[in-house]
Order: sequence, then structure tokens, then C-alpha cells
Amino acid sequence: MSRRVVVDTSTLVSAALRADSIPHKALLEVLATSHLCASTETLAELERVLDNKKFDRYLDQTLRREFVALIRRQSHIFAVETTDLEAVEPPCRDPEDNKFLALALAAEANVLISSDDDLLVLHPWRGIPIVTPADFLSRRKGDDLEGT
Repeated sequence: MSRRVVVDTSTLVSAALRADSIPHKALLEVLATSHLCASTETLAELERVLDNKKFDRYLDQTLRREFVALIRRQSHIFAVETTDLEAVEPPCRDPEDNKFLALALAAEANVLISSDDDLLVLHPWRGIPIVTPADFLSRRKGDDLEGT
């Protein structure tokens, strides 16, 4: 289990809100076969987004908070400094997403899973594949993601 995987907030939110969805299945695959990588910034964003009341109709707030706690427990935390964020080159067209690119570098990630077009258009970014949850699942459980 040496593969390191970064999963962006959009994918994690979909996984939390829709059990049996492709993002949920991709997250389960990551947890079973890889190291889930996070930073304090990415975890804070996940918590902030899932705390939004607009999601109450999909999943109880208590369950959403338990999901965030699970992700915190299962993640390998990597320090991402301001200088790491400033060094992201080329940057994402959405500056808020640079935190995932900086994390991928800091963690020496093998892949970044995203449902966000702003990140997906960068594939591959500095040699790191950026793939959708469906692509991650379809590529022999991600084993052939190197060099794509």
C-alpha cells in the first residue's frame, strides 16, 4: 500500500452525499488500497463545505461531520506551507484549487482524483495524473495511472 492519492473536495463531498456513487466507490478503493493524502487546508475546506445547510436534504449534519472525522482519521497529513502554494506552477485557473496541487507535490502523490474541471484540464500536472473518480476505478484499480 505505497501509492499516495489526493482526493479533492468535490469528489469527497459527492462520496459523502451519495452512497454507491462512483466518487464513493473511488474513495472506498483509495481507502482499501492506497494512502489517502490530506493537508490541514484541504481538511478544513471539506469540513467547511460539508457544514453547509444546503446539504441537509441529502444527509444529516451529524453524519456529514462523522464523514469528515473518518476522512481525518484515515488521511496521512502532509504539511503544505505558503511557499509550497506559491511554487505551484503552472497554477490552476481557480486559485482555490492550488492547495490540491501543492499537496500532491508535498505528498509525492501518484494520482490526484478530482471532479473539478479546473483541475482536470491540467492532466497530467508535473507528471502527476489528474483523473476523474470513474477513470481511477476503470484503470485496473489505478495501477496503470503512472505516466498517463
